[in-house]
Amino acid sequence: MPCAEPSDLVAVPLFASLSETELAEVAGLFEVKDVRAGIRLVGEGTTGHSFFLIQDGEVSVSADGAEVAALGPGDFFGELALLAGGRRTATVTTTAPTRVLVLFGNDLARLRTRHPGVADEIDAAMRERLERG
Repeated sequence: MPCAEPSDLVAVPLFASLSETELAEVAGLFEVKDVRAGIRLVGEGTTGHSFFLIQDGEVSVSADGAEVAALGPGDFFGELALLAGGRRTATVTTTAPTRVLVLFGNDLARLRTRHPGVADEIDAAMRERLERG
């Protein structure tokens, strides 16, 4: 699978604090995946090993069979399973053709260590999602 390019990350709020050099380093950690509409990217209750960033398209997030969120470009998901317990708390399904950038567990740990500001942003989103239930 191809790696992301720095230009794939430049407009993503999560990475706004990074320099061009840092964006190039981080981009190399992500794999690019194009997915058609109607594809389940993660399933509630399954073990999670990946962090996803939506570059283009839309996904529906559902828990216990009910939609709890719709996410689009610049949004991310998958951090809860990697950082807070190992199981997916929701099902995420594409609702349109979608390009996702995928980061696997070890690379997420590397990203968090090298870029504490990005880690703080991910942690804040995770706390908000846990509080929402």
